[in-house]
Amino acid sequence: MRTKPVLLVIAHGSRDPRHAATVHALVRRVRSLRPGLRVETGFLDFTIPSVHGVLESLAAEGVRDVVALPLLLTRAFHAKADIPAVLRDAPPRLRIRQAEVLGPSPLLLSALERRLYEAGLTPADRSSTGVVLASAGSSDPEAIAVIARLARDWQRTGWCAVRPAFASASLPRTEDAVPELRELGCARVAVAPYVLAPGFLPDRIARGAAEADVLAEVLGPAPEVARVLLERYDAARTPALAAVGA
Repeated sequence: MRTKPVLLVIAHGSRDPRHAATVHALVRRVRSLRPGLRVETGFLDFTIPSVHGVLESLAAEGVRDVVALPLLLTRAFHAKADIPAVLRDAPPRLRIRQAEVLGPSPLLLSALERRLYEAGLTPADRSSTGVVLASAGSSDPEAIAVIARLARDWQRTGWCAVRPAFASASLPRTEDAVPELRELGCARVAVAPYVLAPGFLPDRIARGAAEADVLAEVLGPAPEVARVLLERYDAARTPALAAVGA
């Protein structure tokens, strides 16, 4: 029987230990959903093991096929430049396919709503609640457009209003979007961090949510996020995706 490609989850990394702990919790959930799949984790910066180190170890073991999955919500600089550069430097014996980033996906909207309900909202609150969709931010216009479109799509599901906000590189900030939603007439305002793990920028989002009524947790190891990882892995396994460096 042909061996399944190893799934290599590539995270950004952070000096904040909560980041790596959350990434590892998400990877454990992915493994629990598909016990026969080997899943490894590598970090681009700050945290070990590095992506290069994991690839070297896999090659030394005799692994041939790898699906490299960027643990990112949008296609910005890391997905377009950093990760391909690291993968091109991998041992030549490895055949590596780079999977798509996680977003956008209906499952991620479900994960956002899960976090809001865990923070105290109920489905009955939707029509009277404005939501700040708070992301890390990017200087990449494609990434910003994806967040804006996601906010529009989410509003159509019945929320009073949904406004995007960004912790860096772009405007508005969370603290600007909260009063805007109140001025629109929303009875309450909730902040939904569209980020995967805690760290510097999620903390900035939390500070900007000081005047909101509800602040949800980061997406973290939500089951919906784990399912998106497996969807991206399965799509990358198809022959239609060219191997990196081939």
